[in-house]
Amino acid sequence: MSVEIIKVATHRQLKKFITYPEKLYKDCPNWVPALQGDEYDTFNPSKNGAYDFCEADCFLAYRGGEIVGRVAAIINHQADDREGVVRFGWLDFIEDEEVLRALIDTVQAWGRERGRREIRGPWGFTDMDKEGLLTEGFEHLSPFTCLYNYPYYGPMLEKLGFEKQVDWTQRYITISNQLPPMFRYASLIEQRFGLHVVTGMNMNQMCRRYGMEIFHAYNEAFAPLEGFSPLTDKQIKNYLRTYVPILDKDFVAVVVDKDDRPAGFLFCVPSLSKAVKKSGGRLLPFGFLHILKALRKNDALEALLIGVLPEFQACGVPMLMFKYIHENCIRRGIKRIIFNPQLEENYKVQTLFEEYHPTAFMRRRAYKKKF
Repeated sequence: MSVEIIKVATHRQLKKFITYPEKLYKDCPNWVPALQGDEYDTFNPSKNGAYDFCEADCFLAYRGGEIVGRVAAIINHQADDREGVVRFGWLDFIEDEEVLRALIDTVQAWGRERGRREIRGPWGFTDMDKEGLLTEGFEHLSPFTCLYNYPYYGPMLEKLGFEKQVDWTQRYITISNQLPPMFRYASLIEQRFGLHVVTGMNMNQMCRRYGMEIFHAYNEAFAPLEGFSPLTDKQIKNYLRTYVPILDKDFVAVVVDKDDRPAGFLFCVPSLSKAVKKSGGRLLPFGFLHILKALRKNDALEALLIGVLPEFQACGVPMLMFKYIHENCIRRGIKRIIFNPQLEENYKVQTLFEEYHPTAFMRRRAYKKKF
């Protein structure tokens, strides 16, 4: 039976697009759903500021009246125009090459109509979206901020002619009840470079004082990385509104210089994977209770974002941030920190945590193909 591709054009179709993975992964213990509200907002141009410089369409694959796959086609005009790239994201499909080929052919045709000549993915609109196909670590529960997929995805893409674009490694560290010896140099760093970690503020106060500056620093710090697209002020304000309410000041380290200007930042949040899985990705009617419990009582953190401005990258800023986080982890009973995916070629980040002897547990890949 042939595969039919339908472009998502109605709210009902978008709901099917967003909820399809629930069916595909219903028997998979390590898959964690996305929060449905976040997914709806992502594909709502009035709420997602990325639509100011991106265009996108979503597609569903049907066979015999049943959904058998989905994909989003995206062009980020800030990042993709120079090389004529179209992105694919939100790719999920049954183990059937015909289904995958139909989805990829649809994205390529969509891109070709817009003058594109290469397809890459899985990427989101920007680096704030989930990206990178899982290629190792299928036996682990997925971090709630990351993609999860079945092992057959990668080999089937390669069979269609895709090759590696970039890889990300994902690691975790164990938090001991004693601070690593390196932290004895923290006070010297503070004195020599006039740096310190911001304390004495709640998250709302930190957001008002430093929020915009931190994300402007994020744009500057991440600018050299593969596929990076800087956030606009509209996007930044939206992210601040969304995430500040779930952040805990004990797990957010902001380092400032003598002029009270942000030099580096580290955002961690209690791991929500188990809570989001229990909620089925729905906050209502009772899903929010699982998430509130996980935010208040947890033994693991996920490090969402770490960045240091270029002019401070030789000043020991990460040491100050990790000393602050480690001390609070001891006080709050946190035993493990899971890092977001890190580009394997980003050696500055890869070597930041050597004192902790990090454990690699997942690997992700973005693919590319000329067409």
